[in-house]
Amino acid sequence: QVQLVESGGGLVQPGGSLRLSCAASGFTFSMYTMAWYRQAPGKEREYVAAISNTDDRTNYANSVKGRFIITRDNAKMTVHLQMNSLKPEDTAVYYCHLPTRGIWGQGTQVTVSS
Repeated sequence: QVQLVESGGGLVQPGGSLRLSCAASGFTFSMYTMAWYRQAPGKEREYVAAISNTDDRTNYANSVKGRFIITRDNAKMTVHLQMNSLKPEDTAVYYCHLPTRGIWGQGTQVTVSS
């Protein structure tokens, strides 16, 4: 059974940092591109970042470029999202996503507020 489980969300002040993790199971993790999405209250789910399975090439939404870093550990079947210089507009539920299989995690809440 394919499963994605996110962790690491929480409340952080503006300018702070958080590191999200997504633990994968049930598939050959090293063969797939992985991605993060987010959904703020009242808004559609939006793309945040992705990392390829071949050469760890990364891609970011313009809104997070230069602040967020996506990495993966194939041995541990985990993908991370390091979020720095957080802003109130980064507040959302963050989802781990396996694009080619259409699989989503349950999400983890990130709240940026003073």
